[in-house]
Amino acid sequence: MQSPYLIGCAAGFGGDRTDSADPIVESFIARGTPGALIFEMLAERTLALAQLDRSKNREDGYSRLLDPMVRPVLRRCLDHGIPIVSNFGAAHPLAAARRVRQIASEQGIPEVRIAIVSGDNLCDSRGRDLLRQFLPPSDAGREIVSANVYLGATAIAEALRAGAQVVVTGRVADPSLFVGPLMAHFGWNEADWERLGRATIAGHLLECGAQVTGGYFADPGFKDVPDLASVGFPIAEIESDGGFIITKADGTGGVVNARTVKEQLLYEMHDPSAYLTPDVVADISEAEVVELATNRVAVVGVRGHPRPETLKATVFFSGGWFGEGEISYAGPNSAARARLAADIIRRRMGDALKLRFDLIGVRSVFGSNDGDAWLDEDPEQSRDVRLRVAGVHEDQPVVERLLREITALYTCGPAAGGGIRTACTPRLNSVSCFLPRELVPATFTFLE
Repeated sequence: MQSPYLIGCAAGFGGDRTDSADPIVESFIARGTPGALIFEMLAERTLALAQLDRSKNREDGYSRLLDPMVRPVLRRCLDHGIPIVSNFGAAHPLAAARRVRQIASEQGIPEVRIAIVSGDNLCDSRGRDLLRQFLPPSDAGREIVSANVYLGATAIAEALRAGAQVVVTGRVADPSLFVGPLMAHFGWNEADWERLGRATIAGHLLECGAQVTGGYFADPGFKDVPDLASVGFPIAEIESDGGFIITKADGTGGVVNARTVKEQLLYEMHDPSAYLTPDVVADISEAEVVELATNRVAVVGVRGHPRPETLKATVFFSGGWFGEGEISYAGPNSAARARLAADIIRRRMGDALKLRFDLIGVRSVFGSNDGDAWLDEDPEQSRDVRLRVAGVHEDQPVVERLLREITALYTCGPAAGGGIRTACTPRLNSVSCFLPRELVPATFTFLE
């Protein structure tokens, strides 16, 4: 029998911790078992913002955390045959691949085989024309800021089989990052639905990083997690038939148990019997979660069904400008002064744009977008309140006027306001559509 293949996830989103890979790599080396290191760093909005960055600088558009993520572990991964797979290429995988090569050169590594997966980016004229055939009629004529299709695992697997040591992708379905190395290592074909279904669920459990090891799970007094400040990131031990055990990096905090695994298993799971990915339709409707030992949990009974005939694309359009500002009031009657400040802003802006008001410390998370938070009368007045005002408009000058009105509260508003901060940023709107997969093939090339 083949030994299990290890898959470690060292990042669950684009702003994750940068010291998480080291314990995973050390665990791989200590166990002497083959494995792959994954950085999952790309959300929908993250990619759209990366496209905006690239439009301003042709060499930008990849993850800003590539360096601190990769630099500490690159040499050890290459020395020990641990491939690195990541979507930190974002809107510009080629530039990201060049940066990885530069890091390797700075570390005295003469050669590294870096593969670039392409096919997801639909921002060129061909892609835009293609998308307009499948977008809702109301969106077909809008100016596209960003458009990417979710690719599957096949191109990643092909790159690894061809000898890639690092695989850089753009938009790939999150579980597919994990499925690709398994297809390459075990020789699975792209129609092996049962194995792909199990591997996809393993990837789904890993893809959010420390969520499955206690991070997003923790709730003091209800769901206590040991040493959360040093929470370890997850590792899956995967057998040749796709069966897997979820554990975590050695010597780290956090916990892997039935409860953490169940929470992550159901996270973003629309239909447990039909979890759609580019590789397979995974089915957990009859799955069981089994605690085998401390920090070792198996999920059994996962099925797989033939993959969808279409691939999902996410398209972003310009959504105008978003402005927000905050000001603090403290001491006796602070909540009343914050409400008065909100009323001043409302009256000064009139009907120029729709506003939202939050009284942080009194009413914010459970507030609404109706802009009437200042009307709420709370029985207990806070002595420390921060007023937040937010609004959206197509025209930037209207939003900038709002921010000037907030700033003017220093002297024109209620007494003792301070700590004003304002920001004006472009806003993006998104829509999804589905394209026949044969129209958006994925390929890979090696960085020359």
